[in-house]
Amino acid sequence: MNRTVSATEARIHFGEIMRKAKSGPVIVERDGKADVVVISKQEYDQLVAASSPPDWRQLLKEAHESIRTALSNRQLPDPAEIINQGREERDDQLLNSLR
Repeated sequence: MNRTVSATEARIHFGEIMRKAKSGPVIVERDGKADVVVISKQEYDQLVAASSPPDWRQLLKEAHESIRTALSNRQLPDPAEIINQGREERDDQLLNSLR
């Protein structure tokens, strides 16, 4: 259950607001409009953890593991060989187009 208090009440009774925030969010209104929300540190930590982007290093590690599993010990050709083969095919196509 959300509790709503005025900014003046929150200022005067801040200790009480802190205690209430441990059991649920407290909405602080200014000029009759919700302005801020006071939440517990535990709830804040959960929100931050849920909204933080995953670590790119961990994502890369997971991608590598996924690729290794998908390859199941097959060896990929040397990248230099693939590049050279592509260049040779391109050169052949260019030569054929000039004839």
